[in-house]
Amino acid sequence: MNEGLWHQLTQAETAELRELGMVRRWQRGEVLFGEGERSEWVLFLLTGRVKVSTYASDGTTVVLAIRDRGSLLGELSAIDREPRSATVSALEDVSGLVVPIGSFQRFLDEHGRVAVLITRLVVARLRDADRKRIEYGAFDTTGRVAARLLELAERFGEQSAEGTTIMMPLSQEELAGWTGASREAVTKALGTLRSAGMIETGRLKVVVRDLPGLRARAT
Repeated sequence: MNEGLWHQLTQAETAELRELGMVRRWQRGEVLFGEGERSEWVLFLLTGRVKVSTYASDGTTVVLAIRDRGSLLGELSAIDREPRSATVSALEDVSGLVVPIGSFQRFLDEHGRVAVLITRLVVARLRDADRKRIEYGAFDTTGRVAARLLELAERFGEQSAEGTTIMMPLSQEELAGWTGASREAVTKALGTLRSAGMIETGRLKVVVRDLPGLRARAT
C-alpha cells in the first residue's frame, strides 16, 4: 500500500504547507502523540519510520501499522475532531512537518485535489485493516508472521547477494503485537520459517532468502 501522500503533492502545495507548519524532530523511542490525547495538529512524516499502536483489553500493546516517510499521521482526528485513536512512536530518529488542524482544514477547503487524495488514503487504510482482520481469523501464527515479513520486505527491503534484507528496529514483542500473537508463538514461527530456508534473522535484521516461498506461506 503506497501511502506517501507528501510525495504526491505538488511543489506549490508542499511549499504552502511548510508555511503553515513547522518541522519537529523526535528520537527513537519517543512518542509523537498518544491515544486519547486531544488532537491539535496533523503530521507529515519527512524522515524515519514510526509504529502506530493501541492497547488491548489486557494492557498489551497491539501494533496496527508501520508508517514511513511521506505518510500523513493524525488525519482521522483532523476530520472528526475526536481524540487520537492510536499512539504513534518513533522506531528510529524521525522528523515531520507539524501543521495545526485549523490551518490544515482551511488548506483542504482550498485544495480539493488534496482532499480527494486523503480520502483515497483513508479508504486504502480501511481496506488494509479489513485484510488484516481476515488474516487473524484465517491464518495461523506462522502465516501471519510471514505476511508481516513480506510486507516489510516489499516496503523496506534492500536487495543483496544474500536476498532481501530488512533493517527494521522492531522487536519480537512488537512483531507479536503486529500479528496478534504471543512472543513465544512468534519466536516459534520465526524458527519454522528459518528451518524452511525462507529467512535468516539477526539483531534488528531479517534476510528473506526465499521471497516466493514466503509469499506462498503468507497466502
